[in-house]
Amino acid sequence: MNPALNKEYPFTSHTLDLDGLGYHYLDEGSGAPVVMVHGNPSWSFYYRNLVLGLRDRYRCIVPDHIGCGLSDKPGDERYDYTLAQRVDDLERLLGSLGISEGITLILHDWGGMIGMAFAVRHPERIKRLVILNTAAFHLPKEKPFPLALKICRDTWLGTWLVRGFNAFSLAASFVGCKANPMPAELRALYRLPYDSWQNRIATLRFVQDIPLAPGDRNYDLVSQVADGLARFKGLPMAIFWGELDFVFDPHFLAEWQRRFPQAELHSYPDAGHYILEDLKDEIVPLICEFMDRTEKDGNLTTPSPS
Repeated sequence: MNPALNKEYPFTSHTLDLDGLGYHYLDEGSGAPVVMVHGNPSWSFYYRNLVLGLRDRYRCIVPDHIGCGLSDKPGDERYDYTLAQRVDDLERLLGSLGISEGITLILHDWGGMIGMAFAVRHPERIKRLVILNTAAFHLPKEKPFPLALKICRDTWLGTWLVRGFNAFSLAASFVGCKANPMPAELRALYRLPYDSWQNRIATLRFVQDIPLAPGDRNYDLVSQVADGLARFKGLPMAIFWGELDFVFDPHFLAEWQRRFPQAELHSYPDAGHYILEDLKDEIVPLICEFMDRTEKDGNLTTPSPS
């Protein structure tokens, strides 16, 4: 492994065989399970500081989606790069590890949609939520779909830029942190898994999989997840939000607040999309404190079945 990566990412790798594909994940520590789900174009590396902060008292499970991070990166003929498949993968991983109750979900970017789709399937398994610049519902009506995403999603130019030049991951590594821009060495580690046309397939497929209108693939699934969110209102929930995210902007935050007015909110006007990286020295301790406080208080209720 890359020496710089070994230093920043001092974990034991595990791999689950998913029908012949290697699904990489971290399984660090012991105790109540904490499942951290990354988005696009990041990978489990995004959660490394939080794993270090929690693994002495929680069991931290952090997968790399197929096509991402240290997981295999197959072509379309071997893997269906869709939201539904991502949820199935997560379900199989947790099943293989015997994790079926008391789960805390920590979710970022596409991880919000994947993780909450899993939660809606199995609401009785979820006991706590931490939300980091993400969504589990359709694009808010007040929010225009960003032009950069439209180009990546709908044009050959986007395909050429994303897969030929790693433009999506490259741009994210520069604009994802606003308060504390990443140094060059750290930007390189975020981009490390995405080093060729083939290895950037998931970066593109994630963007192409965004459902915007009825009839789009996964549109109905997103609707089902959004309709199911209300059952989690009784759970402890904390939101950490970078307000300078060009996609998950204050319109998305407002929707989370509308749906979960009781959630503990930490919103940062000077932070960007990679909120956990941008303000790690502040946010990692706050998440750890939230976890310990709600665990100690026993402030845990069962999701409503309705």
